[in-house]
Amino acid sequence: MTTSRRTVITAAAAGLAASAATTGTAHAAGGGHSAGKGGAVKEHFGTLADGTDVDRWTIENGRTRLRVLSYGGIVQSLEIPDRHGRRANVSLGFDDLDSYVADSPYFGALIGRYGNRIARGTFTLDGKKYQLPINDGPNSLHGGDKGFDKHVWSVEAFRKGADVGLTLRRVSPDGEMGYPGTLTVRVDYTLTADGDFRIDYEATTDKATVVNLTNHTYYNLAGEGSGSVYNHRLEIAAARYTPVDKTLIPTGELARVAGTPFDFRRAKEIGRDIREAHQQVLYGQGIDHNFVLDKGITGRPEHFLTVTEPESGRVMRIATTEPGVQFYTGNFLTGTFAGTSGKVYRQGDAFALETQHFPDSPNQPSFPSTVLRPGQTYRSTTVHSFSTR
Repeated sequence: MTTSRRTVITAAAAGLAASAATTGTAHAAGGGHSAGKGGAVKEHFGTLADGTDVDRWTIENGRTRLRVLSYGGIVQSLEIPDRHGRRANVSLGFDDLDSYVADSPYFGALIGRYGNRIARGTFTLDGKKYQLPINDGPNSLHGGDKGFDKHVWSVEAFRKGADVGLTLRRVSPDGEMGYPGTLTVRVDYTLTADGDFRIDYEATTDKATVVNLTNHTYYNLAGEGSGSVYNHRLEIAAARYTPVDKTLIPTGELARVAGTPFDFRRAKEIGRDIREAHQQVLYGQGIDHNFVLDKGITGRPEHFLTVTEPESGRVMRIATTEPGVQFYTGNFLTGTFAGTSGKVYRQGDAFALETQHFPDSPNQPSFPSTVLRPGQTYRSTTVHSFSTR
């Protein structure tokens, strides 16, 4: 889920990229790379205009390989095998830092403080009104114009038994992007012994605030740059979704998916109903909506979704503790991006599945609360499991 103005990042962001020296290989940009705990490899990826270095970390477990940037906590690539054992990158992204800084539509990024939209960029908490940046039409999107995706995180590799991973940390100061409270955030990216990709989020605050963290990886299980994902078969255990107004803010209704293009309760091709003349599809220029998961909020990740790519045989199952998922069908990929394969990305060439609390929850009392208070700990987990058939 991102804005229709995806290719237009602020001039300030473009300025950050102006002096970035970038690389997609371990031997360029100074040639430095080193092995960390858990077999992780750290390499220099580039330098921001302010002199901040950006690293790329690579971890591998079984047949799954993950590459992550310290800038934005970005999943640059995720490689998994097909039914013949041939590994391919199934996530969209760039080879160079300046493209991420200047042009990225949140490819692979950690999103915060608040994933998704907040109406008119305002909310009231404990009687006080807060104003956030307006960066998506009349609304605030993904934490504002310099959200968590545009900061450099500290990264450390770890190993726990047969699992390997990366711990990312960042402290968001009180008032950053208009949000109250100093928020201390930890995110663990883990590749399990089974090759699962697990994301654990944790945050604490010193002042009441709102939090909704997620990851914005774009997937194509046939392989990045291979073309449309409309043939992927998707099943979501969600009998309801949250309809939106023309600015993509939820109306507050929890509408039934039955009889609409949003009914994925039985597996169907992503593109089967995407060109129906349904008002919600017209608003999103495809699907860009929050699905209300039947399972609700859970203490442990519970499976709610399966997606299959028939040619490669790759299957991704997702489990989460969250009550919702934003399903986005790459509607605003307009052919202005060239990815790691050197291929141009066009509309429908990927999908995102952002596990989350609901959009605009701070202004929707009937939605599950996103308020975090001192003494509480925000926790959320999502697990991506891969197989073939």
